[in-house]
Amino acid sequence: MFAFQDAISRRKMLFSSAGLIFGSRLSRAQQDTTFSTEVNVVNVFATVRDSKGQIVRNLTKDDFTLSEDGRPQTIRYFSQESGLPLTLGLLVDTSMSQRRVLGKERDASFRFVDQVLREDKDKAFLIHFDHEVELLQDLTSSKKKLESGLDQLEMPEDRRQSGGGGYGGGGGGRGHGGGHHGGGTALYDSVLLASDELMKKQSGRKAVVALTDGVDNGSKVTLTSAIESAQRADTLVYSILFADSDAYGGMGYGGRGGHHGGGGYPGRGPRTDGKPILQRLSRETGGGFFEVTKKQSIDKIYDQIQEELRNQYSLGYTSDQTDAGAGYRKIRLSTKKSELLVQTRDGYYAGAKLLQ
Repeated sequence: MFAFQDAISRRKMLFSSAGLIFGSRLSRAQQDTTFSTEVNVVNVFATVRDSKGQIVRNLTKDDFTLSEDGRPQTIRYFSQESGLPLTLGLLVDTSMSQRRVLGKERDASFRFVDQVLREDKDKAFLIHFDHEVELLQDLTSSKKKLESGLDQLEMPEDRRQSGGGGYGGGGGGRGHGGGHHGGGTALYDSVLLASDELMKKQSGRKAVVALTDGVDNGSKVTLTSAIESAQRADTLVYSILFADSDAYGGMGYGGRGGHHGGGGYPGRGPRTDGKPILQRLSRETGGGFFEVTKKQSIDKIYDQIQEELRNQYSLGYTSDQTDAGAGYRKIRLSTKKSELLVQTRDGYYAGAKLLQ
């Protein structure tokens, strides 16, 4: 464990239900890291859609072509098994900008968990994030425990009024300025911690679903670091953009920007448009991006995510770049039918296993 820098120590990332403070793990993204290298099978999960956006389920290994850093690779393992075990994480934005949509997010998540989780095969966890990141439910196969965790979703202001929260360091929300009630949103930190602390230790199919407006103004790591952590953990990130256009003082959602973080608390300072941020987060990890609109409800989006997760192709290959050493390698997976669109991750980190 690395020591916190002074700036990081002011914001503890508390996973309260596990009884541990994981904030010091964030410094991994800012410290030199030692890696071991070994030859492994590279696993790739992919969803294929036709020109109308419908999922294609009847492809074979011979329908795909795959390359690594521009070098053709031989697909040695192939299956389309919707029954493969799944490790799922829900990351829910509970910052003040989500106050008016949190109820809908909670209700839809109840339904999603009930439908997607198979208690004999799958497991899931629940994290909420605002100015801090908290694990409400550790990995479990119990729908009842996950639903109990969803019942605990609250805004920072509501937690203080009810005397709950479980935050360390003298209570949540202190020292964030008058009138903002503990403002700030640590989206990138939540992705890194979910990937590094939970997903990295799991095998098989892994995905997190992030419900947020995509605006991050409280993380200690960058968007790039968050993406890298998900890639190293072989985790797909599905993003659901649920934005309240009046959340930022009635001045409209988004605005100019798109930088990796910072920007102050809601209502002051520059703001970022969360859409391109979430699109990048999903695109580079192999997940999907969705936006809640009048025509596209959060329930319908969850149905689409569930369909994707149950209809993925699983491919495996052994890289021919045995002497290339550790580092990021670009993957390109496509089909011989040019009209089909393949959704998968951009690449992987060869030999990048963190030494504990």
